[in-house]
Amino acid sequence: MDATLHAKILKLLDDHRILTLATLRPDGWPQATTVGYVNQGLTLWFMTGKDTQKARNLAHDNRVSLTVDHDTAQPDAITGLSMAARAFPVTDETTIQKILFAELPKKYPEYGPMMTGLDMSGIAVFELRPEVISVLDYSKGFAHTDEVAVSAADRAAA
Repeated sequence: MDATLHAKILKLLDDHRILTLATLRPDGWPQATTVGYVNQGLTLWFMTGKDTQKARNLAHDNRVSLTVDHDTAQPDAITGLSMAARAFPVTDETTIQKILFAELPKKYPEYGPMMTGLDMSGIAVFELRPEVISVLDYSKGFAHTDEVAVSAADRAAA
């Protein structure tokens, strides 16, 4: 992956805190929901309730699409990214603890009180591994996107 594009993707991920996640319901209908996330490099994690429709959708089909963006009053300042990814449940307790109690507080310091005494029995943590990323940048022209396939090496590079 081109180093400049990689840096731009990381900046977009680091500068934002929520994404819109589209999963597939068993009946074939897409479902879009907003979730908070943390990332290390191009790998993202989010948490949800174990019994949510989103978790049930991911148990059925782990393919997702997501967007990260923001509103702007200037059309030529529109930037964001979309991603085709696969979602994997995180079952390793050490990783879950790191995500929830080390990484999450860095991005969401105001969540501290909520995390104290959190009952983990109803929480599911998912890892999102991107396969294709499209970076939207209107400063380069209307609807300009740069698309890149993502390798495991790209995900590991920070």
